[in-house]
Formats: sequence, C-alpha cells, structure tokens
Amino acid sequence: MPRIWKQPVSIETLAAIHRDTAPAHLGLEFLEVGDDYIRGRVPVDARTRQPYGILHGGVSVVLAETLGSCGAAYACPPGYRAVGLDINANHLRSASGGWVTGTARPLHIGRTTQVWQIELVDDEGRPTCVSRLTMAVLAPKE
Repeated sequence: MPRIWKQPVSIETLAAIHRDTAPAHLGLEFLEVGDDYIRGRVPVDARTRQPYGILHGGVSVVLAETLGSCGAAYACPPGYRAVGLDINANHLRSASGGWVTGTARPLHIGRTTQVWQIELVDDEGRPTCVSRLTMAVLAPKE
C-alpha cells in the first residue's frame, strides 16, 4: 500500500502534541508510524483498570480513538481538519496486566469522511477489542 500521509508524522510529533492530555495521563505511548498505520499502546495498571482489575473498556476506546484520530488528521491535506463523528468498540477479551497495543488502519479515506479500523491486542497478540472510527474531514476556514 502506498504511503497515505499528507503531512509529516512521526512518533515524536504524536507524543509532543499529546503532552498534558487524557491519553498522556493514561500512559499511552506511540510505537510506530508505518506507510498506512499508526501503532500505540496503553499499560494495564492502576491508572487504567476498572474495579474488577481489568482494563477499563473506556480506556480501550481512548486508545482506539487517539490512534484513529491521529491517522485521520495526518492523512488530511495541510489546512484540513478531521473531527470525530462516530466510534464503536467490541470488547473481545479482558486484560489484567501488561500492555494493550492498538493498530489503526484506514478502511476509507475520502474527500469528506474517513473510516478507520483499530485492532487492540494483549501482550500475547490475542485480540482484546476491535473498534471502528468515522471522521468528518473539514476544509480550511476561509
């Protein structure tokens, strides 16, 4: 697949724009930017567990939305913005420790919308969650 990025993007850029944000407070780390994907992870620890001792489903959604939104933003031409319209998540397996890693890839990059699929796995590579994110692409303000 050809490189989809319309703007320069790197792990360092993504980490810098997320300083002092909810994903940063949850320990989200960006791991890799490929030609058509962004990968990151969150720890399963006291910041991210729910009372049953497993990763909070909302944290899975934060990871998915962060990765997909970043992908959408950097797949837009300069001056354009991508904003969320809809996200869903199917929680498949719990995680009680280690890390959950997500990979966001586009299913559709259009002129006015983008759709991203984000797959989350535990440290053993077992699926924990699959999410789909729909983004609106907004043209520059005149």
